[in-house]
Amino acid sequence: MEDLRINDRIVLSSRDLTVSAVRSSGPGGQNVNKVASSVELRFDLRRSADLRDEVKSRLAGLAGRRLTLEGELVLTCQAQRSQAQNLATVRERLADLVLRALEPPKPRVATRPTKGSVERRLDEKRRRGDRIRQRSGWE
Repeated sequence: MEDLRINDRIVLSSRDLTVSAVRSSGPGGQNVNKVASSVELRFDLRRSADLRDEVKSRLAGLAGRRLTLEGELVLTCQAQRSQAQNLATVRERLADLVLRALEPPKPRVATRPTKGSVERRLDEKRRRGDRIRQRSGWE
C-alpha cells in the first residue's frame, strides 16, 4: 500500500495504515457472497509520527466511536461494488478527517450578557416564583 498524501507538507506513512477487505453485507446476489468488496482502513493514530500531538487529539475528538481503545482509527466503506472504489473512498474520508483536524479551533471570545437580558431573566424568575407561590397558598 502507498502513503496517503494529505497536503503539501503532510503525508501519512503506509506503515501506520492497514487495509483489509471483507465481504459486504446486504443485497447483491452472488456477487456479495463471492467477492470481498467491503474495505476497512485502520490508521494507527497513537504510534503515528506524521502528525503533531495537538492534531492527534483533535482527530481523536473528530473520530468519535470510530477510534478503538488501542488508538486505531477505523474507517469502513461498502458503498460500491468494487473494492478499488471503496478503498479510494475510505482513503479520501481519512484525508478529509485529518484536514479538519489540522485546522486549529477558533479561540472563544468571552462576552458578558447585556443589562437588558439580565433584567429580563430576573423578571421572569420573579414572575415564575410569584405564580408558584400563588398556587401553594402562601401569603
